[in-house]
Amino acid sequence: MIANVALLLVSAALAATPCAGLKAISFSNTTITMAELVPAGEFKPPAATAAGGPAPAAPLIVPAFCRVAAVLKPSSDSEIQIEVWLPAENWNGKFEAVGNGGWAGIISYPALAAALNEGYATASTDTGHKAGNASFAIGHPEKVVDFAYRAVHEMTVKAKAITTAFYDRGPRLSYWNGCSTGGRQGLMEAQRYPDDFDAILAGAPANYQTHLHTWDLGVAVPVLKDPSAVVSAAKARTLNKAMIAACDARDGVKDGLLNDPRACKFDLSSLLCKAGDSDSCLTTPQLEAVKRMYAPAKTKAGQYIFPGKEPGSETGWNAIAGGTAPAGVSLGSFQVAYDNINWDWRTFDLDRDLKVVDEKVGTIINAVNPDLSAFKARGGKLLLYHGWNDTAISQGNTIDYYQSVLGKMGSTQDN
Repeated sequence: MIANVALLLVSAALAATPCAGLKAISFSNTTITMAELVPAGEFKPPAATAAGGPAPAAPLIVPAFCRVAAVLKPSSDSEIQIEVWLPAENWNGKFEAVGNGGWAGIISYPALAAALNEGYATASTDTGHKAGNASFAIGHPEKVVDFAYRAVHEMTVKAKAITTAFYDRGPRLSYWNGCSTGGRQGLMEAQRYPDDFDAILAGAPANYQTHLHTWDLGVAVPVLKDPSAVVSAAKARTLNKAMIAACDARDGVKDGLLNDPRACKFDLSSLLCKAGDSDSCLTTPQLEAVKRMYAPAKTKAGQYIFPGKEPGSETGWNAIAGGTAPAGVSLGSFQVAYDNINWDWRTFDLDRDLKVVDEKVGTIINAVNPDLSAFKARGGKLLLYHGWNDTAISQGNTIDYYQSVLGKMGSTQDN
């Protein structure tokens, strides 16, 4: 009789928890605010606040799933929102967490829907704030830590536990899928929390955030101070056509694509205006702005900071297209470094400001550690990818990080 009672208790403890019942599960520093079944069909994400960024324009098409929302408070100043989506049927037995872009500040609903439609249990976080810029971080160092790495790790731990409770078994494999900031988040996970994921897909990672943003200001500020250096969209198209014409056939096929832009050699001075300004040429100030776009950022002493853009990507260049200020996402790192949302970009000095932003922001947010031995030892797999035409993050940065890993761990990591 005692044995039978014990068996019943064990069976009850291991029984799967119905969706609505997940709201009653208790985790440390966690409040589950929603646990409800969502029918198959159209799912309209919650309207986003103006600060948090726009919600998807159209409803998402999803299978039936259990939607769980929670607030995590691992520090006294944390307010990390997460959502965990669990297929109501046909779960593939795996978990896929999805990443963010820019300064985050919003749940990645389209990425959740994509993972769900492929049968994954999936999760996303706003990384602990609602603003899509760096204003959340001013005066809030714990929120900077949440954005940098803590929110993703805490989400992953809680999401796996919720998944286990719902299905009565944990995920067989756990994956990370993110691009840009999401790529940085993936690399940070491999470096800091190697047990969180079995495989990580890190696209176009913004993992050297402070150096990326330093390069951005290094090319944008001179043009903003000298409007005569602005390169219009029409001039950018002229430049792009010239690059393609000069280098397209180098790979043996003339198809309008540069298979390896690094091999493209083009004399920029051939585009210098000779008979007055027009959309078919570049003035001297514009030519200098273009050269800065292709060039790596360096200190006055010649220290390499961050690579420039590759030939073929010209039509997407915004940094030298004019405007009233540098890109807000890049300004953010310096606003955080100086703890001042009104930091004046006009005072930017690469050598001086790089030291400050690396010390105050980079030590927390950058994910550049090449030692992935702990991740490899547990069987982890990392896939990096980056498009040659990426106009936000220089492609050379991904190559640089890849080479740094090989330099640290040996040249046979692909095997």
